[in-house]
Amino acid sequence: MQIFPFIFKTMPQAHNTYSDSTLVNLATARYTPRWIVVCMEVLLLFIALFFSFFVVERLGVYIPDSIPLYKRYLLVIGVNIFFMFIFRTYSGIIRYSTFRDLFRILLSSGCTVIAMFIANKISLHVIGEKVLLNPILLIYFTVSFIILFVFRLSVKEFFYLVKEINRRTSKRRILILGIDDEAVAFANGIIGNAAIPYSVVGFLTGRTNPKQATLLGRPIISKDKFIDTPCEELEADGVLINKNHLSKEEMTFWVNVCLDKGLQILKTPALQKLRPEKEGFNLHKIQIEDLLGRRQIVLDNEEVREKHYHKNILVTGGAGSIGSELIRQIATFTPALVVVLDQAETPLYDIELELKESFPDIAFEFVLADITNCERLESVFKAHKFSVVYHAAAYKHVPMIEENPHEAVLVNIQGTKNVALLANKYEIPHFVMISTDKAVNPTNVMGASKRVAELFVQALQNKEGNKTAFITTRFGNVLGSNGSVIPHFRKQIEKGGPVTITHPDIVRYFMTIPEACELVLQAGTMGKGGEIFVFDMGEPVKILNLATRMIKLSGYEPNVDIKLVYTGLRPGEKLYEELLSDSTKTMPTHHKKIMISKDPSMSFTEIEALTTQMYEVATQGDKTEVVRLLKQIVKEFKSNNSEYETLDKKIE
Repeated sequence: MQIFPFIFKTMPQAHNTYSDSTLVNLATARYTPRWIVVCMEVLLLFIALFFSFFVVERLGVYIPDSIPLYKRYLLVIGVNIFFMFIFRTYSGIIRYSTFRDLFRILLSSGCTVIAMFIANKISLHVIGEKVLLNPILLIYFTVSFIILFVFRLSVKEFFYLVKEINRRTSKRRILILGIDDEAVAFANGIIGNAAIPYSVVGFLTGRTNPKQATLLGRPIISKDKFIDTPCEELEADGVLINKNHLSKEEMTFWVNVCLDKGLQILKTPALQKLRPEKEGFNLHKIQIEDLLGRRQIVLDNEEVREKHYHKNILVTGGAGSIGSELIRQIATFTPALVVVLDQAETPLYDIELELKESFPDIAFEFVLADITNCERLESVFKAHKFSVVYHAAAYKHVPMIEENPHEAVLVNIQGTKNVALLANKYEIPHFVMISTDKAVNPTNVMGASKRVAELFVQALQNKEGNKTAFITTRFGNVLGSNGSVIPHFRKQIEKGGPVTITHPDIVRYFMTIPEACELVLQAGTMGKGGEIFVFDMGEPVKILNLATRMIKLSGYEPNVDIKLVYTGLRPGEKLYEELLSDSTKTMPTHHKKIMISKDPSMSFTEIEALTTQMYEVATQGDKTEVVRLLKQIVKEFKSNNSEYETLDKKIE
């Protein structure tokens, strides 16, 4: 798994974390510069040679003085340095010295002695005197080899001791959940890498284990013992969890227990991230997305692939959260061309850079265009014969649209009309619109505008001569989308709070962006035309519980470290979302997470006339009249906490 950046403050320290920066620096330094190694070895060679002369002199052996002593030193040391460079004795990292490094030293010293024996023969023949007595050479060979070996051994032992001291005094103590091979691999990776600021103090398991059971010299703690043991006695700061091996229920259990004990919860990275040469490594905290994430969707990939293989695809709103993920998934099915259309310049440029890097073999075209500009939009349809159009472009921020209802008409309604009518005109086989659960019994302008768009697309399906399958998909909030509540809470926690919640009882549905897009592709493939596909969103999540959990996962205590503040419902906001209206019936599909909603529909002539009238009013900027017409079309639209509530009273 890829590793996410820290977004919260570091975990509360149970002991003096990073108290000794010197030890940390020594333990994490990659290697000693080579010039320092060479200088140290040369100094040791001088010491070895001095010792050799000293021993021979103490034994009373006469040393001729016709050759100056410094010249003898320089010659021997020079020859030894030459062979040090030949055999690259300096090249290895000293703290990781092996028998190969020892063998290089032996070769360097041995070749030096042999070379000096040859030099002695030549010197004896030329000037009648040896450069160096043989006893001195033999003593030098032995002492230099031993002293260089001991030097490396000492450095290696020193760094080991520093690493151990650092591990005991300045690292965050963690327990690893699991005793399987992967858990052991993670433990070994952490233990063997001084650059990782964590120390493994034990293992957790749900199994019943014998007393005093250990793994890698660390204790194995059973689930029951972990629950019953106070946090102080555990001597741990956090728990490392491999979320891929846990069910949602198991994940929830362990997270709750850890939070109750005040332990930080970390998630495992990819094993390759634990290599000793990796720097700047850190484990990442479990985030709320990890707890809300649902089981992986199993798609009929062959059917979906066939629909997109070597086809031209258009995605409107392609730089947005949903649109961009749709493109990423479509690209895996080898389309002939993907046209990415969006009116936001910078996000469009960003997704262009990403897609060209991630999918270099896929043809993309990036179009900067506004879906309200029908002439510009038609030029795109003329240039390409599309097989599928995914319409993800829309305004979605409820309070913003409540303040600017005419923009909802221009983009969400007229923009959808433009794209849908062009799909009909150019006989595009499939048109898939991305809608929202806020279109069901809407209490705000945004939801009502999306419901009108649904009605228009449905009506177009039944237009005489239509050859396009118009399909609508409807789902709730997605995790991590632009402007969603989770990134908002995250930013507030980073700043130290307060975390603002509109109402203590407000609930929302959540699903991951990849999951939503997978279901869109599946629904678009199985749709025959005219359907509104509704996705199974699971159980609704109480936003108060979501905020509380996020604060605890950050290492804070709600309403102690981070305040929770209620701001009141925003204009158009309701306490809960619905996927189906009260009068709606559903039909199952072969996919258990996808249903077909049987919503009331309108004739094309009627919806065309009403939306045209609404567009004319919207261009004039008359907010009240725009909303009045919306309520005329969407009978179930009842404004909530909004200035437009007076319109409902007039209708009554």
